[in-house]
Amino acid sequence: MAQKGVQLDRETFSCSICLDLLKDPVATACGHSYCMNCIKSFWDEEDRKGIHSCPQCRKTFTARPVLEKNTMLAALVEQLKKTGLQAAAADHCYAGPEDVACDVCTGRKLRAIKSCLFCLVSYCEKHLQPHYDVVQLKKHKLVAPSKKLQDNICSRHDEVMKIFCRTDQQSICYLCTMDEHKGHETVSAAAERTEKQKELEVRRLNIQQRIQEREKDVKLLQQEVEAINGSADKAVEHSEKIFTELIRLIQKRSSDVKQQVRSQQETEVSRVKELQEKLEQEIAELKRKDGELEQLSHTEDHNQFLHNYPSLSALGESTHSSSINIRPLSYFEDVTAAVSETRDKLQDILREERTNISLTVTEEDVLLSPAEPKTRAGFLKCSCDITLDPNTANRRLLLSEGNRKVTFMKQLQSYSDHPDR
Repeated sequence: MAQKGVQLDRETFSCSICLDLLKDPVATACGHSYCMNCIKSFWDEEDRKGIHSCPQCRKTFTARPVLEKNTMLAALVEQLKKTGLQAAAADHCYAGPEDVACDVCTGRKLRAIKSCLFCLVSYCEKHLQPHYDVVQLKKHKLVAPSKKLQDNICSRHDEVMKIFCRTDQQSICYLCTMDEHKGHETVSAAAERTEKQKELEVRRLNIQQRIQEREKDVKLLQQEVEAINGSADKAVEHSEKIFTELIRLIQKRSSDVKQQVRSQQETEVSRVKELQEKLEQEIAELKRKDGELEQLSHTEDHNQFLHNYPSLSALGESTHSSSINIRPLSYFEDVTAAVSETRDKLQDILREERTNISLTVTEEDVLLSPAEPKTRAGFLKCSCDITLDPNTANRRLLLSEGNRKVTFMKQLQSYSDHPDR
């Protein structure tokens, strides 16, 4: 109910513009209250219209009202802030669903700050104070608040379990040592905790060492990845450069072959055309003579025929053979064959190189550590002589036999301080 009243007061003393508690409260002529800055900003927007109004009741004012701070209302708001903060602070100390509640509190329980393993009770700050003041209670073991205190009670005898049975490896109470655990090896729970704590430290040391080793392995693998990526990038870059040069060389060779073929083509065509023109001239001369002979053959006058016949020039010898031998149409097939042969050789080379490259890349696998050996012979293959470093040895480790043997000791060893330890 008190909290509801505080909430109602907050709503009553809140500014309807910013919806927060009033700051420097002022009241308009119509009786409504606002933060001074809120109402000033609101009226600054209305200055352009030349009329001012109340944001709540919309009552208008012909002249902009002069505002003065309401000191009484400001004092009430400050008192409300303090009351609200105190209520919130008190509410913050109460135990929630996830908290451990004080077992001594009645009504609404406060949150526990400690649990006592001797009393098996959880206490808030107020009810814990006797454990700090009373001499007998100061000996009790206080721990962080726990909901599992009942787990320390023996289910058979309803007594606190302060003993550990090493035979059955379980916590028991002192009555359990007289019946079902009679004759068993028992120690105090604190003593067993001390022994187990030592084992725990050794196991942690082993785990931390393995973590360091694995982190080194991970770092090595990261370096391997970087090396692989760098090598691959260089290989791709150099390969592209080489193949670009090879393509440029092939293109140049293609241009040279093309130029040679065209040049040879022009030479051959010129030679053939020159011979063709000579033959055509000879054909024209032969046709002219044939026409003269035909005309003479049609002369009916024998004397005229005999008179004109000697004047006809004799047929000269042809400057060319009686027939032209044409070679088969395979002028540049040998060029095509040569280029094809070059192509086949290049394909064979590239195919062979591609296989070699694939084999080379496959062999670049990352070699992980082999499986641990299972036999003595397998271990002996991996054996090596080691020397332990006393500068890094744990103070519970005793080194002997030339720093080649190590023994775990309960007593701390007197090793000198060293930064590597």
